Amino acid sequence: MIHKMTPLIHWLAKTLAILGGIVLFAMIILTCVSIFGRSFIFLGLAPISGDFELVEAGAAFVVFAFLPWCQIKRGHAAVDIVTNFLPASINRWIDLIAETLMCIAVIIIAWKLFDGTIAKSKYGETTFIIQYPIWWAYAVSLSAALIGCVVAVYMVFLRFFELREGKSNSTSGAVH
Repeated sequence: MIHKMTPLIHWLAKTLAILGGIVLFAMIILTCVSIFGRSFIFLGLAPISGDFELVEAGAAFVVFAFLPWCQIKRGHAAVDIVTNFLPASINRWIDLIAETLMCIAVIIIAWKLFDGTIAKSKYGETTFIIQYPIWWAYAVSLSAALIGCVVAVYMVFLRFFELREGKSNSTSGAVH
């Protein structure tokens, strides 16, 4: 059953990461245009008003957008000085524990983002310059965090089945 969900989970995470990349690119363009405007004030140009507010909101989303794909690809930092010398069966237990802890962390973060979204919406808090409601940024980040929760739960089940079957279908994270 879990393996039938793999294409959907991968598609969700990859699509979210691509969307995060698009937002990151837009933030880069926004920052460059604003710096250009700030540099040529003497020509009558100006920086983009509230650029840092948009970048701040976008950065939070971008982080949450990349996390699920990073988790699927096992791209999180790992200290494997000791685990390289342990048997594969022990490493599968370690992987399951690590995925479970990551799952708990992502769920708690999503929960707190939900609480923050509700609070910011309730009190009508807005940004200082642009005056857009802060809860919008929270809600967008929350949507990415919820996909992160789905991926995290999936990864726990995947590691559990790998442990039960006695084999690992994935390789370790990036070597640095």
